[in-house]
Amino acid sequence: MNVILLERVNNLGDLGDEVGVKPGFARNYLIPNSKAVQANKANRAYFEERRADLEKAANEKLTEAQARAEKLAETVVTIMVKSGEEGRLYGSVGTQDIADALVRDGHAVARSEVRMPEGAIRSLGEYEIALQLHSDVTVEIKVAVVEE
Repeated sequence: MNVILLERVNNLGDLGDEVGVKPGFARNYLIPNSKAVQANKANRAYFEERRADLEKAANEKLTEAQARAEKLAETVVTIMVKSGEEGRLYGSVGTQDIADALVRDGHAVARSEVRMPEGAIRSLGEYEIALQLHSDVTVEIKVAVVEE
């Protein structure tokens, strides 16, 4: 199924690109979330009419994400947890815990923006965690996991 992207989508394309995707991906994710429209003659004309507005909105989102990244650049988040012997945690620290700690510190961060490719944190220490605030904006923060 061919769709026209209304915003940049990671690993797929940029604003205005016409790409082929599986029908389920288009039907269940791209179209309901207003990230794409089905590629047909009417939608192509509609997109060309709105192209300037969509590009302006995309630039505003990028500018906002860059401003948020500057605020978060030198952030150190401390998370207090219970731990056993040798610094092993009872449980783990995941994306939701990090997002909640950032919100408590006054930063607007969603769980989906926290990237932890190695998985949850299971021991005490300092970790570098990536926050992907926009498809083009990623910032590294420090997370200190300390014992209560």
